Amino acid sequence: MLSEDRIHLHVYGIRNCDTCRSTLKYLETRNVPYTFHDFRKEGLSRETLAGWLASAHRDYLVNRRSTTWRQLSDEEKKAAATDPGALLLEHVTLIKRPVITDGQTILDVGFSAESLDDYI
Repeated sequence: MLSEDRIHLHVYGIRNCDTCRSTLKYLETRNVPYTFHDFRKEGLSRETLAGWLASAHRDYLVNRRSTTWRQLSDEEKKAAATDPGALLLEHVTLIKRPVITDGQTILDVGFSAESLDDYI
């Protein structure tokens, strides 16, 4: 029986992302309640992103191994080092996925079963 006070996770990502699909499957097999937010379809608010960038996870949010990153100009890459907010809003696929929150605070960026086990 599930506890009434079990954490409800918010998973931000892109539906066709393999890592996001693995995360959702992991949560479903453990009956963890979650809400999925596809920021490619639903967008991402400036306020939400600002909160993420103010967190300890800031340095993990920009996916520097993505195809989108490789297509950026050197000028855009330099701008991302100091103020990535505008670039991430313009190119949401630059955000490392998934971003997992408790509704307010980032718990993890990317999928790690060991890390998620600490919260569920």
